[in-house]
Amino acid sequence: MEEIAAAPAALRAAVKGMSEAKLDTPYRPGGWTIRQLVHHVPDSHLNAYIRMKLALTEEEPTITPYMEERWAELSDSFDVPVESSLRLLESVHERWLSVMRSMTEAQWHRVYMHPVLGRYPLDRQAALYAWHGKHHVAHIERAT
Repeated sequence: MEEIAAAPAALRAAVKGMSEAKLDTPYRPGGWTIRQLVHHVPDSHLNAYIRMKLALTEEEPTITPYMEERWAELSDSFDVPVESSLRLLESVHERWLSVMRSMTEAQWHRVYMHPVLGRYPLDRQAALYAWHGKHHVAHIERAT
């Protein structure tokens, strides 16, 4: 939970003072731009937050995966200032952490059904998203 809590500030720090031209530069050859990457993180974490709430309120719900590479090609990944996604990530994490901090040990073992990955427990999901935030912050830091 601490790594998830740290992700919004780390992402904000990684792009602090970055020019618009730098934001629109791919973070690696053939990769998304830094702007697309910043917008991707709250897209992904918002989906994770919703999946967690579904797993906590329904019995093994089947979630709908999303095509992140297609989401990154929609206009909001190019036209919207990164500040919008930085604020969204802060808000999503505030809500998500409130839920996580209230969970019992049994609730951490609740699952959702992923059509490709199968039964996905919430403790595993939290570990994945702790890594996910750090992973993309590192991409940005290496690109600068």
